[in-house]
Amino acid sequence: MLSVSAARRTKTGCRSGYVAVVSRRRCSKPSCNGAASSTLTYVYADSTAVLGPLATYAEPHCYDLCQMHSERMTAPIGWEIVRITPDPDALKPTSDDLEALANAVREAARPRYQPDAEPPPLPSGSVEVARRGHLRMLTSVELPEVPLDQLFDEDFEPR
Repeated sequence: MLSVSAARRTKTGCRSGYVAVVSRRRCSKPSCNGAASSTLTYVYADSTAVLGPLATYAEPHCYDLCQMHSERMTAPIGWEIVRITPDPDALKPTSDDLEALANAVREAARPRYQPDAEPPPLPSGSVEVARRGHLRMLTSVELPEVPLDQLFDEDFEPR
């Protein structure tokens, strides 16, 4: 995923005027220094080269191409090129996206517990000793307290 420092939003020069993410990934062609704008993938079983929008992550056996190289791309004899162009309307936020975002903000602002409510009871036979992250250490209530120096004595026998 691109971080804010690795990508910036700019208005493209096309007529639709949609917003695109400009990546710091470079064209895979050895002599080219252009910014990657599309990803080329080969489907060997179908003898097809698929040229689509820039993939979110750089993956093995996929090639990032600049705009010039993606426009001039040709396939080997007997192969087909499938060019996938993104729909400019699909890049705009939909009302469903905005509703989901608003619901997430409401859920985050909602209090998680009632301050005057009692904490849930612990399961019988165990006591929570410490907690770190999602891990808990439980000990039985019935264990006798034994000093640490006695735990490592060879002649110590538990009761």
